[in-house]
Amino acid sequence: MQKLFSLYQSLLQKLTYFDGLAPLALRVYLAPVLIQAGYNKLSHFEDTAAWFGNPDWGLGLPMPELMTALAAGTEFVGGILLLIGLATRFVAIPMMVTMLVAAFAVHWDKGWLAIADSSSWLANENVIEAGEKLAAAKTILQQHGNYEWLTSSGNFVILNNGIEFAVTYFVMLLALLFLGGGRYFSLDYYVHARLSKS
Repeated sequence: MQKLFSLYQSLLQKLTYFDGLAPLALRVYLAPVLIQAGYNKLSHFEDTAAWFGNPDWGLGLPMPELMTALAAGTEFVGGILLLIGLATRFVAIPMMVTMLVAAFAVHWDKGWLAIADSSSWLANENVIEAGEKLAAAKTILQQHGNYEWLTSSGNFVILNNGIEFAVTYFVMLLALLFLGGGRYFSLDYYVHARLSKS
C-alpha cells in the first residue's frame, strides 16, 4: 500500500510540470466567447443601450449607455487580456460580475437550460412547450423546404436562453481568479518572474 501511495505521489509531482495547461485551456475557451460578445455590443451600441435601458421590452437598467460601455469593454478588452494571459486574476473579477448580471437580469426567468431539451430533468414549462414548437417547425420545414440541406450542418434546436452558459462562464472565471494565467503560457507568468528578480 505504501508503494502504491509513493507511486501516486510521484505521479502528482510530475503533473505539476503541466499545471499551466488547465488555466490555458480555460483562457483559450473563454476568450473568443467574451471577445465576440463584447464586439457585438460595441458594434450595435445604440441597440444594446436601448435594450439595457428599456423597462418594457429590455432590462430596465439605470444609465444604459454607461452599462453598455462597461459590459462591452469588460468582455472585449477582458477577453483579449485573457487570451494573452495578462492581468488574468484582475480581469476575471469584472467579467464574473458581468456573468452574474447576465445570469440574474437576463436569463434567470428561463431556468437552467440554455438549449431547450424537454427530456432533461431540468426542463421547465417553457422548455416542454419548446418541444412542441420544434416538432411543428420540423414538420413545416420537411413539407415546404429542403430539409436535408437545412439540417446538413446540424439539427435544429430551440434556445431556452437559461442561465447555464452564464453560470458556466462564471465558474470558469472563478477558477482563473484562483489559478491565475498559469505557468509558461501566460504573460502573467513572465511578468511575475521578471518582477521577482528585481
